[in-house]
Amino acid sequence: MRLSRRHPRYRSLAVRARLAAAARSGLVVPEGLIAHGRGEAFDYLLGERSSPGARRAERRAAEWLLAARHPVVSVNGNVAALAAREVAELVRAVPGLRAEVNLFHRTPARARAVATALRRAGVRRVLGVRPTARLRGLPSDRAWVDAEGIARADVCLVPLEDGDRTAALRARGQRVIAIDLNPLSRTSRTADLPIVDELTRALGHLARDARRWRRSGRVARLRPFDAAAALAAAQRAIRGELTRAARAPSPPSPRPRRASPRPARGTPGRSRRTP
Repeated sequence: MRLSRRHPRYRSLAVRARLAAAARSGLVVPEGLIAHGRGEAFDYLLGERSSPGARRAERRAAEWLLAARHPVVSVNGNVAALAAREVAELVRAVPGLRAEVNLFHRTPARARAVATALRRAGVRRVLGVRPTARLRGLPSDRAWVDAEGIARADVCLVPLEDGDRTAALRARGQRVIAIDLNPLSRTSRTADLPIVDELTRALGHLARDARRWRRSGRVARLRPFDAAAALAAAQRAIRGELTRAARAPSPPSPRPRRASPRPARGTPGRSRRTP
C-alpha cells in the first residue's frame, strides 16, 4: 500500500505498515501489534508530544546511563522493528552501553532477527542471541539473559517492558529505567525511573541529552529520582490534554450541497433539439 506524506496521520500509518511487515517476517509477534495499539492510544492522550515531565525523566535517565558501570539496553521485537536506528544512536552516545536481545515470545529465529536488525542499524555487538544466564523467580523466557549483559548490569534501560521482569531486576538490586506510554502500567509503577513517552522520541532525547552531558564536562551521578512524582505529572498531562480537547470548538459541519432544480419537460428556456 502506498502512503501519501500529505495524509494527516502519515507517520502513524507508516509505523503501522512497518510493524505489519515486521510481523510478516517473524520479527514481531501478533501480541506485539496489540501492545503497540494500546501504546498509541496513550500517545493520543498525551497529545503525541513529549511532556515537560517526560523530558525531566529523560535527562535524568541519560545521566544514570552515563554514570553506570555496566549499562544495558534491552531490545525486543517491537523495539527492533520501530527503533533500531535510535538504539544504535544511543549506544554510540553512551560509552559502555550494550544492547541485549530479550524476548517474551522467544525462538532462536526471532532472537537472530532482532540481532540482525540492530546490526544493520549500526550496533556492532549484540548480546543475548545465545543466553548464558537465567534470572531466578521469573517463569517466562524473559528470564534468559546474557551473563555479560543484563545479568551483571547495574542500570537497565527496558523499553516496552513487562512488569514481571522489571520487578525481577529490581529485586536483584538493579536500577531500571522504563519507557512506557502508560503511566498506570505495572512496568511504569515498578521502575526506578519511568519515562512516559513514545519510544522513538524518548530514545532520541536520551541520545541527545547524553551527548550534551558529555560535552558539558560535568560528572554524571546516580542521583535520586522521584518516580511517583513523574507518574503523577504524566497523569496531569493526560488530564490537561483531555480538558483542552473538551473545550476546543467543534469543527463546523460541512453544509449539504443543494441540488439544482431540474426544469420539467417542456419548460420554457430549456433548448431542445428538434429532429
